[in-house]
Amino acid sequence: MANSTAAAGATSAPMNVLARFIGIITAPRATFENVVAHPKILGMLLLTTVISAFGAALPMTTEAGKQSTIDKQVQTMESFGMKVDDEAYTRLQKGTAILPYTTGGSVLVITPIMVAIFSGIFFAVYNGAMGGEARFKQIYAVVVHAGVITALGQLFTGPLNYFRGSVSSPTSLGGLLPMLDEKSFIGRFAGMIDLFAVWWVLVLAMGLAVLYRRRTQPTAITLFAIYAVIAVCFAAFMSR
Repeated sequence: MANSTAAAGATSAPMNVLARFIGIITAPRATFENVVAHPKILGMLLLTTVISAFGAALPMTTEAGKQSTIDKQVQTMESFGMKVDDEAYTRLQKGTAILPYTTGGSVLVITPIMVAIFSGIFFAVYNGAMGGEARFKQIYAVVVHAGVITALGQLFTGPLNYFRGSVSSPTSLGGLLPMLDEKSFIGRFAGMIDLFAVWWVLVLAMGLAVLYRRRTQPTAITLFAIYAVIAVCFAAFMSR
């Protein structure tokens, strides 16, 4: 595997945060060339995490959004065989007062951790198993910048769910096919296939391909295969 530090954009000046944010949407490959050459992390991580936290918390500020969250929680608990009695339901209702804060706060805390986990996996696979030479900081920067798509998704679905009074994803296949039984295997699987998740996987594949000087297509196929396996396993487990 070629040395990933020999990026085509190595001699170009580093792009600012806003330029990189827009670039990931409009010209991801060229932007990743710059990111690999100048792996800046903090500004983009803060921007995308705050946007994602805001989008996730916004629907929780409405009564309909809070009720939708309770319904989801009850459905999840019952799918694990737990019985939700009146006392448990009352506790869930009391917790809705702080839902916007706990939801936004959890996104702020979990996002950097998840980015680190993904980066560690890619480092182990591409560097450890496949002989790549990318620095961990470069991998982390690629994963952080792919998160622009996740933030964009929250920026779109957050206000939409605010007015819908819902917390379900309107951009998932399940959301586009409401006739499906959401508790069935097909319904669960469709709910896992989301437009912005698919876009994120594609952009992440581009970033890794740029970093490791590989073709985008096989990288994307591998990531999409993993995505499909996770979706199938989740759907099978939750619908059993």
